Amino acid sequence: MIRPAMILAALALPTFAQAGTVYVHAGHLVDPEQGRVLDDRLLRIEDGRVAAVTPWAQPPAGTTVIDWSGLWVLPGLIDMHVHLADAGQSANVLEPLLHSQGEIAYIAARNARTTLDAGFTTVHDVGSFRGYANIDLRDAVDRGDVQGPRISAVGGYITIPGGGGEVTGMAPDVTVPADMRVGVVTDAADTARKVNGLFQHGADSIKLIATGAVLAERTEPGQQELTEDEMRAAVEVANARGSWVTAHAHGAAGIKAALRAGVRGIEHASLIDDEGIALAKAKGAFLDMDIYNGDYIAEIGKRDGWTPAILRKNDETTEAQRQGFSKALRAGVKLAFGTDAGVYPHGLNARQFRYMVRYGMTPMQAIQSATTVAAQMLGWSKDVGALSPGHWGDMVAVAKDPLADVSALETIAHVMKGGELVR
Repeated sequence: MIRPAMILAALALPTFAQAGTVYVHAGHLVDPEQGRVLDDRLLRIEDGRVAAVTPWAQPPAGTTVIDWSGLWVLPGLIDMHVHLADAGQSANVLEPLLHSQGEIAYIAARNARTTLDAGFTTVHDVGSFRGYANIDLRDAVDRGDVQGPRISAVGGYITIPGGGGEVTGMAPDVTVPADMRVGVVTDAADTARKVNGLFQHGADSIKLIATGAVLAERTEPGQQELTEDEMRAAVEVANARGSWVTAHAHGAAGIKAALRAGVRGIEHASLIDDEGIALAKAKGAFLDMDIYNGDYIAEIGKRDGWTPAILRKNDETTEAQRQGFSKALRAGVKLAFGTDAGVYPHGLNARQFRYMVRYGMTPMQAIQSATTVAAQMLGWSKDVGALSPGHWGDMVAVAKDPLADVSALETIAHVMKGGELVR
């Protein structure tokens, strides 16, 4: 259940009390629910939610009107794959060990505000090495202590010892802090215990590391790590709690095992095969494929001296992932917008839109992936991802038509969250 939005004190901009009524004059309203654009519309926001969308007419005298009549207005964007509460990727594979819990909290607060300013008013935070850091960040945003997007948080990763969700690459006698290993599991029973522990600490959903990772030393993306029984145990606990599970999975075998186990979504899906695509379609599962990320890793990784193993694995997965994306799109699989922001700098999330169009989506489909489709994956369709009555008044405005050039979404003019102007 989505938590109530908290009032944000926007910097250097007028703010409007959520309890009041705010009108927005949208010159061009992009409606992803119906796949259309409505010109010259009036949105009435009451108590933070959309109360009505009508043709433009002058609102009552004395009311607050936000004039976006020369702009394109969309629902607030959703990124289904971010890591806000981590230090970010660097050439040092032991970077996570260089930052205290307190420092990560400050970094997370900065990343949350940067993400919100970029127009992403909702995110699925799919893991932090400090096991509960993203849960704490979510709660800080909900309280109004930190300005950021609405956050669905998973806590730490469910992973095997030394697997793709661990800090790896150190000497064998180095001790990793306990809060970085809250989701390390050894069998199905242990998986059920650790999943229950994450829910008891406030996780909204669960993230499995089904295969090795591009960015984890001594793991291979194509290698399955969690067993199907372990993944099924996680799904059963989540289902019993009215929640759900997503799986990091690059390799074809790990993808199919995770889908058979009942996960709602697959992250990366880099080496997905035709059987995996068909299974995802049959199961109604979502794929979120970070098809921009490979170019960033190749460019910055080579420049900054990331390890040869990481660069090799990135080369082996990038183009395969993009071809899999195109195949999945043609097959009608549900594709949600997920970027792996945190590997590259937060705030650049929208760069992925043009890659999605390049590999087969229309601009409207790309926008839907980050609005209606992502909201469906979260289970929050009644609250976010659209601007029809009843939804939160989360919206962004851009100066150029994103349906003519989807890269317009990389330059956000204004952001509103819960009826409040953020920027």
